[in-house]
Amino acid sequence: MAQDKQSQDKGTGARLIGVGSALPRRAFSNDELAAEFNLDTSDEWIRTRTGIQQRHIVSGDETAVSLAHMAAQRALDHAGRTAEDVDAIIVATSTPDQVFPSVAVRVQAALGMEQGFGFDVSAACSGFVYALTVGDSMIRSGQAKRIMVIGVEVFSRLLDWEDRSTCVLFGDGAGAVLLEAGAGEGEGILSTHLHADGRLGDLLYVDGAVGCASGKVALKMHGREVFRHAVVNLAAAVDEALETNGLKGTDIQWMVPHQANLRIIDGMAKKLSLPSERVVVTVDRHANTSAASIPLALDEAVRDGRIKQGDLVLMEALGGGLTWGSALIRM
Repeated sequence: MAQDKQSQDKGTGARLIGVGSALPRRAFSNDELAAEFNLDTSDEWIRTRTGIQQRHIVSGDETAVSLAHMAAQRALDHAGRTAEDVDAIIVATSTPDQVFPSVAVRVQAALGMEQGFGFDVSAACSGFVYALTVGDSMIRSGQAKRIMVIGVEVFSRLLDWEDRSTCVLFGDGAGAVLLEAGAGEGEGILSTHLHADGRLGDLLYVDGAVGCASGKVALKMHGREVFRHAVVNLAAAVDEALETNGLKGTDIQWMVPHQANLRIIDGMAKKLSLPSERVVVTVDRHANTSAASIPLALDEAVRDGRIKQGDLVLMEALGGGLTWGSALIRM
């Protein structure tokens, strides 16, 4: 199944006016992770297969809400807006602190918002693209004028620390963007493209319930099969975004991909004929932060000056479900 939200939709489009991110205080290099959790692995084994060198993991009082709140506040500061200007909060996450209330309404309270609404979206690593689509659609329909879209994960909660094939791949973090109505033709979010195939759900899943203190959870992944589907499906989603907007791969100025595996990222860049310096890569320092990975990477590239106003940015992601999608944005 597929759902496209194209630039020809009625209503005023959404533009990105602020970005923000947050990482846990504690970072683990590959060697430190192996020592901390008594893993039979090495820095070389992890780096050569994934490109990952370190990741951040929550400790102490850090939670999904605290990370999401920090990222959202930084996005507000970057945009020059306050919590009173926000109509809604949409959070993409697979690792909420509680079954309910949602992370979104907890962040609403933490920001001091007395207006608006909030809810969470669950689409695993594709969650941010899904949440971005929902936010853009709500702005186009007139439901809201400004929406905070957040991707946050505490994936360390889901990992089997005795399974070196999965536990070394993930990290914790949050990223946020503030959307605002007012994008003109050819500006802001140009199009988004969402897909899912539930028949492939058992390739990447969590066995257990999140939010239950006594419930044992464990992420399970058939890595080779996920990799194979990622290569095919992400390529199709990228082609879909380009065709919808009458563009070629060489028209893209920046790719901000989901940060799962350096080989997948490199493969997509080659497909678009994008040089490596035009691809935002954070997987080496953040590992796979699932729904947080795209906004984390976007925030870094905007703040260090690589991505500028007017640049054409492609985002793409694939995650458990299987879910996948792409988004094309004029900054």
